[in-house]
Amino acid sequence: MLINTLLVERTIEREGLWERLTSEDLRALTPLFHGHINPYGQFALDLARPSFLEAA
Repeated sequence: MLINTLLVERTIEREGLWERLTSEDLRALTPLFHGHINPYGQFALDLARPSFLEAA
């Protein structure tokens, strides 16, 4: 959930959307989306590449 929170926050910051968000928009924001999570598979980690947090 921390990663989702960081991704949402960085996207809003990068696009300059903080000023455009209404109270309803802010209330609807949630880091609880989970469509990208694979709870059953294996994850290949390439430690030679920078993390997505550094690349963003």
